Amino acid sequence: MIDYSKVLNPAVTQIKPSGIRKFFDIAATMDDVISLGVGEPDFQTPWSIRKAGINSLERGRTKYSANRGTIELRREISAYLKRRYNIEYKPETEILVTVGGSEAIDGAIRAIVAPGDEVIIPQPSYVCYEPITSLAGGVPVIIETKAENDFKVTPEELKNAITPKTKALILPYPCNPTGAVMEKEDIEKIAEILKGTNIIVISDEIYSELTYGDYTHVSPASIDGLWERTITVNGFSKAYSMTGWRLGYACGPEALMQQITKIHQYAIMCAPTTSQYAAVEALRNGDEAIEKMRAEYDRRRRLIVNGFNKLGLTCREPKGAFYSFPCIKSTGLSSEEFCEKLLESKKVAVVPGTAFGKGGEGFVRASYCYSTEHIIKALERIEEFINEL
Repeated sequence: MIDYSKVLNPAVTQIKPSGIRKFFDIAATMDDVISLGVGEPDFQTPWSIRKAGINSLERGRTKYSANRGTIELRREISAYLKRRYNIEYKPETEILVTVGGSEAIDGAIRAIVAPGDEVIIPQPSYVCYEPITSLAGGVPVIIETKAENDFKVTPEELKNAITPKTKALILPYPCNPTGAVMEKEDIEKIAEILKGTNIIVISDEIYSELTYGDYTHVSPASIDGLWERTITVNGFSKAYSMTGWRLGYACGPEALMQQITKIHQYAIMCAPTTSQYAAVEALRNGDEAIEKMRAEYDRRRRLIVNGFNKLGLTCREPKGAFYSFPCIKSTGLSSEEFCEKLLESKKVAVVPGTAFGKGGEGFVRASYCYSTEHIIKALERIEEFINEL
C-alpha cells in the first residue's frame, strides 16, 4: 500500500478546505434550505453577451487564441479601463486574459513570491490569497481590519506590517465579505507609505462595478506612484453575471506581465475562446445591463442591512460587492456555532466570518445576490432563530 502522507506535498495538505464551500455542501444535502451563502449573481448573463458566444460557436471560432487572449478582447479591456477608471494599459504587452480572476491572482502571486517572501493580506477577505501565498512558499502576513475602521487598511496597520521581507500587498477592494471600499484618499496614503520600496500591489477589483451610494470605485493604478507597482486583477463573473464563463484578466507593467504570462502559457495556454468573444460584447455594450443589475443589488442591499439591524445584529453599510457582514456577537455564539445552529434549526445557510480569516470571528457573511422574496424569507427565519436563543 502507498503511504500517501509521504507522497503528497505538505504545503497542500496543510491548507484547510474553503469555509464557504463547507456550509454550501451541507446545505445541498438538506431540503427547504434558504441559502445566502454563495456569491453568485442570480441574473442570467445578458442575452446579447450569450448571443455573441453562441454566434462564435456557430461560425466555428473554436480554435486556440493567443496566449495573452485575442487582441480584439485585449483592446476592448484597454478601452474599458481607460473609460471607467482612467488607467492605461497597452493591449499588446500589458494585458493578459485569464481563466477567471482567480487564475490572475494565482499567476501574479507565483510570479512575484519566492520562498520566505512576505505578502501582506488584509482580512477578512476572499479565501484564496493566503493559501496561494503559502503554496508559492511565501509567508502570509495578516492585517486584521476592524469594523470601527469600516474594514479598511489603515496607514498605521500597513506600516507595522512591512518588513525587509515584504514582497507584495494584496488590496481586495471592494471587499468580499465585508463590502468595504477604499476611498481615493485612503489609497493615496498607501501610495505614500510604499514610495521608495519594491513592494508590489495586487489589486483585486472583481467587484469594481458593484458600488453604491455616492461611492465610485477608484483603481489603485490610477493613483500617482502606484501604476508602476500595481497588478490590476478584474474579470467578468460578477459585473456581467458570467461566473460560468470563467474569464478574467490581469494588467500591469510589461516587466511583470511577461513573467505572469509565462506561468499562464505553461499552466493554461489560453482562456476559452467562446468566452472571449462573449466578453468583447460585454465590454462594448454591457453598461446598461450592469446598471440594471447594480440598481437591483442596491435595493436588496438596503433590505438586508435594515433587516439585520432591526434584528439587533449590527450591520454596517456595505459600499461595494454584494455581501452584508452582520455582527452576531450579541447572540453569545461564535461564528461557526451561529451558522451551524441556524442551518440545523431554521435551514438558513450563511457563512461564518472566520471562513475569511480569524478577524471575521463574531460576524457572518450573508449574500444579497438573491431575490427579494428569498432574502425576506431568510430574515424571517433568522428572527425566529434569534428569538428562540
